[in-house]
Amino acid sequence: MPIFINSEDRFLEVVKRALECRVKRIEKKGIAKVKARTKKYLYTYITTLDKLDDLLNKLKSICTVKEL
Repeated sequence: MPIFINSEDRFLEVVKRALECRVKRIEKKGIAKVKARTKKYLYTYITTLDKLDDLLNKLKSICTVKEL
């Protein structure tokens, strides 16, 4: 089961340990799911499409990002 994270700051801490990050945009609902895969768990963070670009700029400096 994936672990859901509410805070962007906590998610950025988890991303430092992640092997890869995946982004899934859901245009109909206006949200994006950002998933960070660590060795043991999958962490999920949900954000709006407006805030996604800012978050992606932070993520690209930390780990590899794949868009689905």
